[in-house]
Amino acid sequence: MTTPSHPVAGLAGFAGLAAEQKSQDVTDWAARVGWVVGLLLVIALVYWLMREGWKWRATLQGDLPELPQAPAEPGEPTRTMNGRYHGSTTAGQWLDRIVAHGLGTRSRVELTLTDQGVSVVRPGARDFFIPAAELRGARLDKGIAGKVLAEGGLLVITWSHGDRLIDSGFRSDHAAEHTAWVDALTELSGGPSEAAAPSHDREGAR
Repeated sequence: MTTPSHPVAGLAGFAGLAAEQKSQDVTDWAARVGWVVGLLLVIALVYWLMREGWKWRATLQGDLPELPQAPAEPGEPTRTMNGRYHGSTTAGQWLDRIVAHGLGTRSRVELTLTDQGVSVVRPGARDFFIPAAELRGARLDKGIAGKVLAEGGLLVITWSHGDRLIDSGFRSDHAAEHTAWVDALTELSGGPSEAAAPSHDREGAR
């Protein structure tokens, strides 16, 4: 004959299971919190390293002169373009980003071409001007400063500033107009140069 379980023993067993479940829940939450905190610390470390690398690069590029500014009377516009500025690099080295004087900051952009050069207006970032005398060519490309787009998705302007030859990459909101810009810039600069060859081709040739 089976003896019925004592009610008190049953309640004690139920309380034990409940306590064990509660303990398990607390342990799970502690593990999750620890994992989240660890992840946030890793993200913070990566961000700090990137920031320090950016500052170090800017220090190395401290010899770059202040950027030219548009003249008071830049002349009659021959072409205009709205789009995005994707960065500048040492000409022919699409990963050698230039960050001095705000050239490393990606932004919206408004380009205006006149006989005197190219006015680069960047809302929220530093504007600059590429004088016609400093233009060295223009081309279609697909990548600059670590940003890769479709083939021909970038208008890259090559220009001289100080003792550096610089590639600056732009993407129009209407990419079909890139070719017309290349033609106009090539004509203004006096024709294509070696610096106007695609950066990926020149790096591969090395």
